[in-house]
Amino acid sequence: MTKIIYNKFDKKKIGQLPRVLFPGRIEVIYTLSEADKAVDYLLSQDILGVDTETRPTFHKGESHQVALLQVSDHDTCFLFRLNRIGMPQSIIRLLEDTTVPKIGLSLNDDMLMLHHRADFKPGYFIDLQKHTKELGIEDLSLQKLCANIFHQCISKREQLSNWENPQLTEKQKGYAATDAWACIMLYEEMKRLKETGDYTLVTIKEEDNDGNIQDNKTEEA
Repeated sequence: MTKIIYNKFDKKKIGQLPRVLFPGRIEVIYTLSEADKAVDYLLSQDILGVDTETRPTFHKGESHQVALLQVSDHDTCFLFRLNRIGMPQSIIRLLEDTTVPKIGLSLNDDMLMLHHRADFKPGYFIDLQKHTKELGIEDLSLQKLCANIFHQCISKREQLSNWENPQLTEKQKGYAATDAWACIMLYEEMKRLKETGDYTLVTIKEEDNDGNIQDNKTEEA
């Protein structure tokens, strides 16, 4: 069946969709030895999803360093507690690796935050935003992309939680792992759609600069 995708997904409909949560194993990394083993495992995989989390700021002039680096394959996600272990050589090796594709969203922001902790040369990274444009999708957020491509909702309730807590809650773990894993799922599906042309792009109605309503447009791939 041909998949229907939209140039812009209606944000009001996201909350009505079934919630998606990472179904695999989550490992929280607290020590350098754990980081070494996790990186060895990750670099033996075919594809990885990556994301970061930073403690939110609520006061002017306040700032925090990135606290969490989450890296997932299809089945296992590792949550590296950077606020506890910093940026050891094993993580630098992971970030500089040029053999395993690492999929993320708005990677420039993640790289900037990680560079505040340590200097490194980014290796093989792929930003989902480039693939969304190839399909005619204008949405840039992970939540809207997941709703558009899979008709599932990623909850963002934990986004503004404290990522420097001594212990992460189960909800924080699930949120962080889902974001990294979803990058893989979206990349693989968007790549499939691009290669097969098995989709129809629907341009939703919107107001132009003069306040007139534009007609829907449907474009076969």
